[in-house]
Amino acid sequence: MLKGKKITVGIAGGIAAYKAAELVSGLVQSGTVVNVIMTDAARQFVQPLTFATLAGNAVYTSMFDERYTGEITHLDLAQKADLLVIVPATANIIAKAAHGIADDLLSTVILATGGPVMICPAMNTVMYNNPVVQQNIAKLRQLGYYFVGPASGSLACGTSGLGRMKAPQEILQVIKQIFTGGDLAGVKVLISAGPTLEPLDPVRYIANRSSGKMGYHLAEVAMERGGEVILVSGPVQLPAPAGVQLVKVETARQMHQAIIENFNAVDVVIKAAAVTDYRPKQVAAEKIKKNEDQLLLSLQKNPDILAELGRLKQHQILVGFAAETNNLEQYAQAKLKNKNLDLLVANNVSMPGAGFDVDTNIVKIFCQNGTVTELPLMSKRAVASRILDLVVRCRNEQSEQ
Repeated sequence: MLKGKKITVGIAGGIAAYKAAELVSGLVQSGTVVNVIMTDAARQFVQPLTFATLAGNAVYTSMFDERYTGEITHLDLAQKADLLVIVPATANIIAKAAHGIADDLLSTVILATGGPVMICPAMNTVMYNNPVVQQNIAKLRQLGYYFVGPASGSLACGTSGLGRMKAPQEILQVIKQIFTGGDLAGVKVLISAGPTLEPLDPVRYIANRSSGKMGYHLAEVAMERGGEVILVSGPVQLPAPAGVQLVKVETARQMHQAIIENFNAVDVVIKAAAVTDYRPKQVAAEKIKKNEDQLLLSLQKNPDILAELGRLKQHQILVGFAAETNNLEQYAQAKLKNKNLDLLVANNVSMPGAGFDVDTNIVKIFCQNGTVTELPLMSKRAVASRILDLVVRCRNEQSEQ
């Protein structure tokens, strides 16, 4: 899978630098030839001897080290690598990459690399959410850089939030998928995620409690398995997975338009978004004042996107979601049939660990052939993997018919 591949690992100066040792070890065990670059700041956290021992090669720390005579170090490291991985990637090294700054060996190698570059961010949540950092990340994404992470969790600064480096094993899995393609290689996958918002006036709107986590995990795992992913997303506080085509929408009608426009060109559609069922008949041009004790709203139904896709589908595998609070199996079976779905993922959102804005889920997956897969409490990423396993199985069965 990775045997014989040459990967340059750049380690920047963050507390997560110690985790890079596990990644280097995993790469070597997979048969990869690994060269390691460490910034001066990275050496304050981990000694180069650690990586030299794990990689079996001398660690590169300076463009002017006398040991590297006879070669142009930054060009050699950049041009001979099948992949450059920056782990952890600090706000500083991301900024350098985004603006073409080359003032040390690692930043120079990034600039000299013509092949794929993978960036694994790790930093404090406030730093990660800083608009400048987000602009730099957006610029690099647009230029084709891979991004893996960050994840949410406990941070070294004592807080908790988005900014934690992805686990080395997860990063290694993405690297493997880059070189192997995966079981969704060449498959075009459209995923919808998050809530939709329906404005009442310039200030207020009708929405729901969806965080988008399930859909974003589906997009991330589909990418890792080689899929070409279009992610149609309502407003969420999540970074887009590396390599996806992100289409941002707000209202149900905007989501409807974006999905219909792309439907004929894709092979799989997974409707994980929580679309608002109704919208106000009239949107006030100015803020509604609370002059009365009651406010009566007149609502009209939004387009049923999933039902329309069920009528339109030809070769596509169509997956729907059902968030219920009672009679889960009855409602799920009816939705599976009435909307002409291949798979229906249902969960009881009143159960602990299976509701909105949590990192876990408990689901039952209903298949058109009558089988039901019941999953226990597990992470949404793990649920995403199981859903995509069934999507692949459906595609294989379809091709055999």
